[in-house]
Amino acid sequence: MQRPMTATPPVRATLNYSVDNGVPPDYYFYEPDPGTVLNPPGTDLQEVSIHDAWPERERLSLDKEGFELHDFGAEFTRFDDDAAVVSAFYPQVVDFVKRHTGARRVEVFDHTIRKRLPADLKAQTTVQRPAVLLVHSDYTVNSGPQRVRDILPDEADGLLQRRVAFFNVWKPLYRRVEELPLAMCDASTHDEGDMLRMDLKYRERTGEIYVMRHSPRHRWLYFPQMEAHQALLLKTYDAATDGRCRFMGHTAFEHPDTAPDAPKRESIEVRTMAFF
Repeated sequence: MQRPMTATPPVRATLNYSVDNGVPPDYYFYEPDPGTVLNPPGTDLQEVSIHDAWPERERLSLDKEGFELHDFGAEFTRFDDDAAVVSAFYPQVVDFVKRHTGARRVEVFDHTIRKRLPADLKAQTTVQRPAVLLVHSDYTVNSGPQRVRDILPDEADGLLQRRVAFFNVWKPLYRRVEELPLAMCDASTHDEGDMLRMDLKYRERTGEIYVMRHSPRHRWLYFPQMEAHQALLLKTYDAATDGRCRFMGHTAFEHPDTAPDAPKRESIEVRTMAFF
């Protein structure tokens, strides 16, 4: 894979970490009752250096840093057709994950189109959401196995006796990413205690993900000017406890050098569970 541009120096950008106050942060997908005491995530703003990952792309590992970048191909373009995404794009994602992880079985369970949208929940849909400007990892030690039970209830007990890992496939839709790129925290630079459980409040249930508290040890990387034929593979959960990466923090960020007239970022994030 050819690097799309010359080496760039690290950029300084502000990332939205969360305060570790002993209480799980929470986020409501509905208007909470009056008087509800909120503990929102992302209130600890920290300026960090984010490094160009292109020179390191060949050595990056899902099991060490927690992410890799590979060529995906840009033949599929019908991202405005949800049925086509499921019928034609999902199989490409399954093949991509199998090829780069060695998984014997991969199940896609949902996808999200990310664009710059207002934070107002009324402007969002189940598929179209704004880019997430919050340092987070999508699953926890509890919500990972629970997701397997939710998606594959009849098989979950047997599947969970072996290794399962969740991988997100993240790629631009039609053109290179020039604003709101995705930054990844090298998983070998964070400690288990840096992951804070966050409660996701729905009317009918409460889910959970990890957000992160800040540490000066964290090393951040991104791929400037990613093209539509390239895709990031992000590990968001791994049942293995043998020292490999289990969770990897990531976030969109406001790049300080983005041109005022740069095309708005449009990307897709497909979530998969892989069985070994």
